[in-house]
Amino acid sequence: MQGVEHRSHAIYTEELAKRYGTTTALAGLDLAVAPGVVQGVLGPNGAGKTTLIRILATLLRPDAGRAVVGGFDVARQPGKVRPLIGLTGQFAAVDEDLTGQENLLLIARLLELGRGSARRRAAELLDRFGLAEVGRRLAKTYSGGMRRRLDLAMGLVGEPEVLFLDEPTTGLDPRSRGELWDMVRGLVAGGATVLLTTQDLAEADRLASQIAVIDHGRVVASGTPAELKARVGGQSLDVRPAERGELSKASAIVAEVVGTADGGPAERDGTITVPLAPGSSGTEALAAVSLRLGHAGIEVTELGLRLASLDEVFLSLTGPQHEGGSE
Repeated sequence: MQGVEHRSHAIYTEELAKRYGTTTALAGLDLAVAPGVVQGVLGPNGAGKTTLIRILATLLRPDAGRAVVGGFDVARQPGKVRPLIGLTGQFAAVDEDLTGQENLLLIARLLELGRGSARRRAAELLDRFGLAEVGRRLAKTYSGGMRRRLDLAMGLVGEPEVLFLDEPTTGLDPRSRGELWDMVRGLVAGGATVLLTTQDLAEADRLASQIAVIDHGRVVASGTPAELKARVGGQSLDVRPAERGELSKASAIVAEVVGTADGGPAERDGTITVPLAPGSSGTEALAAVSLRLGHAGIEVTELGLRLASLDEVFLSLTGPQHEGGSE
């Protein structure tokens, strides 16, 4: 990334390295994040995601390389970086013996807001995150989703330009996860930059406009979700017979019509998937398979074309899990 003007990026790292004893967490990681986007960071356990967040948040010094946030070097100018950032970790870091309002007031006072400003900011955030009615209740009485929303609100007390979200929806039910996603989209619409680490590939696909896949402490691929999917492979055809007993017969028909490139059709959870050969027409294959299945009297509940999923991207680009690796 030599020659890249880091001041044009909200986050910039170059040859970033960190070791824990004999374990390498980051091995020369390069990353450039434009302002006002959600940058997803994917990787297996031990790939270095949390170490990256801790360095960018000035909680850990790198052994080599450089990291810049908001135009300031995190190692040489941590006091300039900290007012610009917010951090939400994997587990809600709220004081359960305080009310929601008191948690926010505590952070506001630590950030040296005046009493009046602190109360106004707390009230604004409680309302924004749907917690106004429970703001005077102890946080220990909150549901998991409510604690997560409070945790995110606490990270926004200082109105950060850059927000680090380290697996923020861990343990949340689908409704709470969707609510948090909407809040993140709202933050970015307001001009914030979000760096999101996640093991939930659907989350990355829905939220991130750019994704970096890291493995063994390095970025092994980056781009938009669509670009990464196209890089792994072209289109695949999915067929789900209405009756599981028809799987073998349907799979044979698909193989005969589409061919057996890359090992032919694969069966998983009642769905037949086959990659299409480069340059072949997906619409023609879809029509031909549909016609043959109809002639064979096989009803289907799913029949369609798709690009590779982020799950397939992840498995294709990352190596074996680290044994004893450090996040």
